[in-house]
Amino acid sequence: MKRRARRNHTPAFKAKVALAALKNDRTIAQLAEQFDVHPNQITSWKEQLLEGAADVFERGSTVKSSAAAVDITSLHAKIGELVVENDFLERALGKAGFPSAKR
Repeated sequence: MKRRARRNHTPAFKAKVALAALKNDRTIAQLAEQFDVHPNQITSWKEQLLEGAADVFERGSTVKSSAAAVDITSLHAKIGELVVENDFLERALGKAGFPSAKR
């Protein structure tokens, strides 16, 4: 028996399948056959949709990004570190007799 390659479904496809499952006009088995997805996966996507639906209607919230929150102070520290490193390397190039890297 040949094994099927792992598929990655887009969020839009998952939402479409989950919304179809919420309509309850067809059974999960029928939806699984239509969309070629396992019934357990449809049930999981439906539960995720129901859990996240309240976030759509929250007041005063901005669009949530899936990226981790950025720590500004650590970014400023990294910028400072890179500036010091660049200055050091520029001086080292000057002492070695190479032309400056600045343009």
